[in-house]
Amino acid sequence: MTATNFIDSKQLIISFKTIALVGRPRHDVNLQMHKNLFYWLSERGYQVLVEQEIGERLALPTNNLASLDDIGRLAHLAIVIGGDGNMLGRARVLAKYNIPLIGINRGNLGFLTDIDPKNAYAQLEACLERGEFFVEERFLLEASIERDGEIIAQGNAINEAVIHPAKIAHMIDFHVYINDKSAFSQRSDGLILSTPTGSTAYSLSAGGPILTPQLNAIALVPMFPHTLSSRPLVIDGDSKISVRFAEYNTSQLEVGCDSQVALSFTPDDIVHITKSQNKLRLLHLKNYNYYNVLSTKLGWFKNLA
Repeated sequence: MTATNFIDSKQLIISFKTIALVGRPRHDVNLQMHKNLFYWLSERGYQVLVEQEIGERLALPTNNLASLDDIGRLAHLAIVIGGDGNMLGRARVLAKYNIPLIGINRGNLGFLTDIDPKNAYAQLEACLERGEFFVEERFLLEASIERDGEIIAQGNAINEAVIHPAKIAHMIDFHVYINDKSAFSQRSDGLILSTPTGSTAYSLSAGGPILTPQLNAIALVPMFPHTLSSRPLVIDGDSKISVRFAEYNTSQLEVGCDSQVALSFTPDDIVHITKSQNKLRLLHLKNYNYYNVLSTKLGWFKNLA
């Protein structure tokens, strides 16, 4: 089993009748691209839904406005306008509805947003009219907080779940179990648990390995460990990870999901991390090449003499 599955565009092209526009890029304060795309898609006969807040700001007809959950239920494709942060925030909600997403990059790096805004209409036309795309499935993580035998909070993460103290620069002691077997103890600023998708994000900054999207794997990356022997660990993606904390940890703790959702807990609680049942379905242009993206975003291109 792999972390990534690919779906032929012929299975999907006939179903793209309702298309949603979501995302709120900070560099497009007037939301001009949303407005232009709304009319461009409408003129081509698509039913277009726009994320509620954005549609209201653009004074679009009320029957074209929808919440993210309504978009998940009604749309056949979601176009995310913005950077990776916009993609992560919308995808965590939309993943459970099993609709594909494609991103127009209006952010900085754009690992998850394929379409160049300068060529957006030509690339979208190739996808929507000629079926020049494929769909890639990537797994999410589910973080759960257990207290006295009951789950009190849950959250999904596309990139990573990060266990850390709520207080800045405060070390914690914890013990990690993998599939209910004792794995290791650690004293550090926290622990990053990353999907292959997130291996080029926060995990990479902490010295974690880059995992290609096809891998069914989770990377456990320590944050400033209090020992030189501590190293990142890559485990099977279907593993169950449980983390318990030393009794003398007195500070409030958190699990951060993609740095956008925080689940608070105490040292008496147990954190469980598993693969989510939901999957992120990314629609890519036909010529998409992960290694080209990696080289471009990380500056690996070098001409041979």
